[in-house]
Amino acid sequence: MSSLKFKRNIENFICEHCGNNVVGDGYTNHCPKCLWSKHVDIHPGDREAECKGLMRPTGIEGKEGGWIIVHTCEKCGYQKRNKVAKEDDMDVAVRL
Repeated sequence: MSSLKFKRNIENFICEHCGNNVVGDGYTNHCPKCLWSKHVDIHPGDREAECKGLMRPTGIEGKEGGWIIVHTCEKCGYQKRNKVAKEDDMDVAVRL
């Protein structure tokens, strides 16, 4: 059974949407170039989701202290919100 506690995974990956080589820091959950993600977690960091669909950045929300990217899974429709990281391409975020 999954724990609700965040599991930090330091993983590098190649973005399946744009091909960017992403260096992870344990909190990286989307590509900083195109902002796409992948549906791999049930709870942050657990890698227990079976879907594995690509998650399109579909919106951006203001939050006290920063911005949140809304991701929607292209395969199953699941939505997740992720913090905008300092490495993220803000031109792409603004276009959302």
